[in-house]
Amino acid sequence: MSATTTLATLFGCDPRTYRPHALHAHDRVYAETNCYMDVLIELLHARGDEPLAVLGFLARMDFEGDQWTFFKPPPEDLDALFGVDIHEMQPYRPLPEQIEEQLCAGRTIIVELDAWYLPDTASSSYRNEHVKTSVAIEAIDRAGERLRYFHNRSLHELAGADYRGAFAIDPPPTETTLPPYVELVRFDAGPRLAENDLRVAARALLRRHVQRRPLRNPFAAFGERLAADLPALVDGDPATYHAYAFATGRMAGAAFELFAAHLEWMFGASAAAAVEPLREIVAGCTTLSLKLARRRPFDVGPALAALADAWERAFVAVDALA
Repeated sequence: MSATTTLATLFGCDPRTYRPHALHAHDRVYAETNCYMDVLIELLHARGDEPLAVLGFLARMDFEGDQWTFFKPPPEDLDALFGVDIHEMQPYRPLPEQIEEQLCAGRTIIVELDAWYLPDTASSSYRNEHVKTSVAIEAIDRAGERLRYFHNRSLHELAGADYRGAFAIDPPPTETTLPPYVELVRFDAGPRLAENDLRVAARALLRRHVQRRPLRNPFAAFGERLAADLPALVDGDPATYHAYAFATGRMAGAAFELFAAHLEWMFGASAAAAVEPLREIVAGCTTLSLKLARRRPFDVGPALAALADAWERAFVAVDALA
């Protein structure tokens, strides 16, 4: 923090000039993935790291009974590739004070805030519904009540009433208000790999994750559950559908689109045999979400059989690569 400004900043990024990573380009099928993964992509990108390198863990995506894995990179992978350490932090002081102190020390935090106060969600939650979401802090101006934060696809800024609301300054917290979940992000945990060393290390991680992929085809398990859930979804309200779609088809589609990008980064054109069926999964998940949105009965069998077949073909090719 300089003597001429009260803005404490991590990398000096400005929302007006910031350019997001290509993983958040408008031509992506799922330009937004999940709140945690999106902020990590941009946080690494803003630092000058390549987030594509850490996506090998997506080989382990699974259907977990009533939803697909809410995916986020394992902390040990971030440590091994980038020397980044993320661990829980105790918010025992006013959060803006802690944020400023950590930014000045070359660290940042990831914190769950209420999307009601996040202007970048203007088309969904902003001033419309209270939804928790993860953001990574790039800068804070406590005196001027400004906050710059990575969220969804880019870097954004909030101020004034949004700042006071996000940090529970106005309105103040009540006795039943729980403190937000906060993680400290350190960038000095170990070596920061680049170029060939990064690819070698990422390939070793990919190999380990591929060996730990689900024992049973996850789309087969999803198909059984979807067939059982469909009557309630057809009779339910739109909010129930949207929650279900995000936790199932959208989560799977976003994950496998990222996994395809990881394989292309790692192996280039040699990954085509794996990337093609992964893209079939992405398209199939999108189509499935549209069918569910109509809230009409349909036979889930053919769609899920095609997705299960694409998953099998993808991992035959991944095994040959890894």
